Amino acid sequence: MKANRFEKFKKSGESMLGKVKNVTDQAKQSKIRMQNPIKSVGLKLFLIIFLSIVLFVIVVGLLGYNTSKNIIKNKVANSSFETIKQANGKLDLMLNTYSQLSLQFMLNTDMNALFTSILSGQGDEYEKLTTQRTLTDSLNNYLFSDNNIISIQLFLENGKVISTGISTGGSLPTFEEIKQVPWYIKTHEADGKVTWLPTIAEGYSNTRPSFALARKLVNPISSIEVGVVLIELKTEALSEQLKGIAEGGNHLFMIDADQNLTYADEAANITLPSKIKLPDGNDIHYHESTGQYDEEALIAYDKSAITEWNLVGTYPIDTLVEDANEILRQTFIIALLAALVAVGIGFIVARMIGRPLVQLRNLMKEGEQGNLQVRTNIRSKDEIGQLGQSFNEMMERITILVKQTNHSAQEVLVNAEELLDSSKRTALSAKEISVATEEIAGGASTLAVEAERGNDLTNHIGGQMLQVVEANLQMGNSASEVRRVSEQGIEYMAQLISKTSSTEKMTRSMVEKVDKLKESTNSIRKILDVLSSMTKQTNILSLNATIEAARAGAAGKGFMVVADEIRKLAD
Repeated sequence: MKANRFEKFKKSGESMLGKVKNVTDQAKQSKIRMQNPIKSVGLKLFLIIFLSIVLFVIVVGLLGYNTSKNIIKNKVANSSFETIKQANGKLDLMLNTYSQLSLQFMLNTDMNALFTSILSGQGDEYEKLTTQRTLTDSLNNYLFSDNNIISIQLFLENGKVISTGISTGGSLPTFEEIKQVPWYIKTHEADGKVTWLPTIAEGYSNTRPSFALARKLVNPISSIEVGVVLIELKTEALSEQLKGIAEGGNHLFMIDADQNLTYADEAANITLPSKIKLPDGNDIHYHESTGQYDEEALIAYDKSAITEWNLVGTYPIDTLVEDANEILRQTFIIALLAALVAVGIGFIVARMIGRPLVQLRNLMKEGEQGNLQVRTNIRSKDEIGQLGQSFNEMMERITILVKQTNHSAQEVLVNAEELLDSSKRTALSAKEISVATEEIAGGASTLAVEAERGNDLTNHIGGQMLQVVEANLQMGNSASEVRRVSEQGIEYMAQLISKTSSTEKMTRSMVEKVDKLKESTNSIRKILDVLSSMTKQTNILSLNATIEAARAGAAGKGFMVVADEIRKLAD
């Protein structure tokens, strides 16, 4: 008995060592898993606090920056449009004076008289030369009274060209060449209205870049067409009116109807195609777009009521929002400070919460490995302190429960020994009963085997008989079906022989009828040959009778009638 108990305790000790080893391995693996910093509560709290503070500061700063940026752009847009509008008004006022000047050429009585004299061609050469000189002097007076006028040219209807202010070594185009120029044709079609001509690189008098206006002159009294006047103006006239507007990186342009630069604050860009695309519609006065120099800019524009050209001002957005960039810079500084503060707050929170949790985790690990004497020393009054107190109470209760379990295990061991003795006695009795039972079972099994063999033979014979009966039934059914099919085949053969005989009789009858038809056809052909011969003879007799009647003259008319009737009969 003592040896058995020793063996049991030995096995129990080995089992406990195995369990302790498994628990130790599991604890090591669990410790490795718990040491992952990404899954740490303290790190999560730190990241939440850090990101919340920093993102909030950045979002507020960027919203403030964008708001101030939009406010600045709107204020500048409104003020720039007003500036462009006022500048365009000044240009219209100046250009209107030249429009009125061209109108004076048509309304001036003295000049109209000179026009009429030149067009009429009256007087000798001296008088014509004097009249032309007088007209040239009048034009020079207008030319010298305004420094912005480069030249004044008159293209009269009689082919004469009177020019003032032109000093070039090259030859001027003839009147016939001028008449083919697009601006001249356009001026003629305008029927007395001013046509504004955009700036061209070589000018309208082969001098320098200039713009001009042209008007068709008509005598207001006689309504006779005088010709076309062309007033060529310096581009500096536009510069003087727009001085001081394009400053600080801003640019100013005037775009004609063909989208070319009639004026630019940089002279090298004048006459070049405009890169600025203005939106459609007259209710839009400014928009953001790519400027002349491929930079993001605010574009304000206004159309001239005189020339219908657009005065355009571009204001680089980077320059406009330069002051707002200070807000963005301060935003990033505050965000950096907020990040530092968030790091400090996160570290404190992680230390206040994460450190006690790590301590509790380590104590639980020791308890898991079997050390039930571990206790926490957390004394705070918050939830973590309450958690530590609950841990201590839990370990006390687990210790009491383990002691009770050990006491119960001792009592179970004693009862197990008593049960083992009873089991041995019961096993001995069961062995004797088993021997007797085996002898009885041996005789019963032999008898059962023989009975089972007879039953199998009987079942086998019965199955064979059933198969024979089923085969006989199938043979009877097959024989009946063969007889029925044979009778039906005999009936079909009789019908086939009867129909074949009938067909043979019909074929023979048809052959006989065809032979008879052939003979009848030959007889009809002979009759037709006789009739044809008779017809020919009758026609010959009728012809002879007609000839004889014709010879007889009046006495043969009756015979001729008879001959006609015979011919008709033959037909």
